[in-house]
Amino acid sequence: MNRFLTFFSAATLTASLGLASAGGAGPVGSGLISMPSPYSVSATLDRVAAAAAALDFAVAARINHAQAAQKVGLELRPTEVLLVGNPRGGTALMQCAQTVAIDLPVKFLAYQDAAGQVWLTYTDPAALMSRYNARGCNEAFAKAGGALKTIAMNALK
Repeated sequence: MNRFLTFFSAATLTASLGLASAGGAGPVGSGLISMPSPYSVSATLDRVAAAAAALDFAVAARINHAQAAQKVGLELRPTEVLLVGNPRGGTALMQCAQTVAIDLPVKFLAYQDAAGQVWLTYTDPAALMSRYNARGCNEAFAKAGGALKTIAMNALK
């Protein structure tokens, strides 16, 4: 539990200080890619959904964490997660390492930091390949990485 709290605190501190750079990674070792968005949290994920649909990804779910917090009397800056998936690409990843399914569908996080900057964040598929020891699957994970980068870049135009 302490390792979780230590990681969570480091991740929260990094995000709140805006240490993730354009096209850069999130907290060290996290495998996250974070990019600043010129749009609101909600608009950012609307644009991600449209960019994902253009690549034949379907929206599986959308979670508004700030709204959920408000329902229980707590405050949270705008924070939303969009889950998108493409069975052709996702299946290829799971055929390489079935346990990667725990990280699918793919999640895009949009949140507003303490300074008011909105960030779009997702997990780099290369980190998943490493995490799940998916050997001999470079092409499938590279293709997934390219698709997610395209979605993110198109959404932030």
